[in-house]
Amino acid sequence: MTDDLPKPQAPLPLSGNQRRKMKSASRLYAVQALFQMEQSGQTVERVIAEFEDHRFGAVYDGDEMQEGDPDHFRHTMTDAVNYQAKIDQMTDRALVAKWPIARIDPTLRALFRAAGAELVNSDTPPKVVISEYVEVTAAFFPDGKEPRFVNAVLDHMAREARPEAF
Repeated sequence: MTDDLPKPQAPLPLSGNQRRKMKSASRLYAVQALFQMEQSGQTVERVIAEFEDHRFGAVYDGDEMQEGDPDHFRHTMTDAVNYQAKIDQMTDRALVAKWPIARIDPTLRALFRAAGAELVNSDTPPKVVISEYVEVTAAFFPDGKEPRFVNAVLDHMAREARPEAF
């Protein structure tokens, strides 16, 4: 009887461009999730589950959200939490003395934590991390000076985290 069941087809392999888009989306989702964690006090496990179950590929007002890369998202989230003190210290050193991380916009704080996680504990080249998170910044602040500010701060953080890459 079970021989009559249709056999599932193997999923088609993702193209390099599809993988890049999924990683880019997971970076945006990581910033949103870290912001949500800070505002709500939720645990990293709960926020990861919520985003994977309800945000990746969701449809809002007829617009379908990009599917994220779950492995990249989870890795970024857990590293942002596990290395938060180190990342925040790196960010503080990159900021002007009068603007410690606690005083900056919470979206930017989440962004620096997500990017910092990749700079501290991933094989992604620092220039790629910087470029990707500058793009994420532009999505949140399309008309502001924030993308240039983020570029400068992340460049400083990258040189501290991985001096051998420069």
